[in-house]
Amino acid sequence: MSSTVLRQVPYVNFKAQYAAEKDVLLAAVTRTMASGQYILGPEVERFEKKLAEFCGVKHAIGVSSGTAALVLGLKILGVEPGDEVIVPPNSFVASATAAVLLGAKPVFADVREDLNIDPQAIEKVITARSKVIMPVHLTGRMADMDAITQVAQAHGLKILEDAAQAIGATWDGKKAGAWGHAAAFSMHPLKNLNAMGDAGAITTHDDGLAARLRVLRNLGLKNRDEVVEWSDNMRLDELQAAILNVRLERLTDVTEKRRAHAQRYRERLGDVAGLRCPQDAPQCYAVYHVFIIQCEQRDALQKFLMEQGIETKIHYPIPIHRQPCAAKLGYATGSFPVAEAQARQILSLPIHQHLEIADIDYVSAKIRKFFGAQA
Repeated sequence: MSSTVLRQVPYVNFKAQYAAEKDVLLAAVTRTMASGQYILGPEVERFEKKLAEFCGVKHAIGVSSGTAALVLGLKILGVEPGDEVIVPPNSFVASATAAVLLGAKPVFADVREDLNIDPQAIEKVITARSKVIMPVHLTGRMADMDAITQVAQAHGLKILEDAAQAIGATWDGKKAGAWGHAAAFSMHPLKNLNAMGDAGAITTHDDGLAARLRVLRNLGLKNRDEVVEWSDNMRLDELQAAILNVRLERLTDVTEKRRAHAQRYRERLGDVAGLRCPQDAPQCYAVYHVFIIQCEQRDALQKFLMEQGIETKIHYPIPIHRQPCAAKLGYATGSFPVAEAQARQILSLPIHQHLEIADIDYVSAKIRKFFGAQA
């Protein structure tokens, strides 16, 4: 009896990425190790310069993680204990955690069909304590920054973009990281621009904010001997910067491959009844950190795909306001009906740049089979 060998489609493939970049990565790491400069050296400086140019901003400051970028971003925008930071409830928990770590309160606003925060919902939760709006460009598609900017200006609020998933994305031709007073990026291994460990960055057009960020990320040190503010060690590691410099050069190619995969999914799944694929607004150039479909049979579909050798993820199954850590904030089930309904229906398909066209077609065919859709 012959057995059918299933095609294996992993959600990520770090081994393939390393194999494709091995020689240039090892050269960069070896060069850095031989230099003897391991903290805030030339690799960090080079990365900051190139990242600022890429994002179309005056300054980029490398930090130790995306969470560190969010915390420092809120701090330089004046967030203090008792203030409120408006965030979507469907993001990764770090978006809200950053506010809590500064003694502030995360206040949630519901989202739109595109999974991004709803500007009209933001207006409804603004109070006298509101200090910062944090739009999260979830999945690599930017939030409606025209409308969000108008809301912020009307109420005298600051904007910190959580661009952790959206490096290279644009809205009206303007890149993520260039809209707000500051923006936070993550270079976690899962991101489109990824380090081999934790790493992050903050972008801003403001000279004063940039100067303060460089002090705050380094224990508040003005120089080797003078400490001007209490702060933490949140420096970007020189070795990680060397790796990021290699990968930043390849980011445009990575983005185009992900976008091509997304379009092929849409072409093959767009007519499946009961299944919704992400559609980009005309103003939006999405970079597809994740490709999220939505359907009412999500759990059954995920199980079926796993049985077919296809790995999927859910980003994210439990909204932040329903996490145990958020219990004291006082939100109940039903507080954010759009985000909560999406959390029951969302499923992230493999989208990484090392997929083959045959992988996309295989995943699509199995999804069509699950729904009983004709090929």
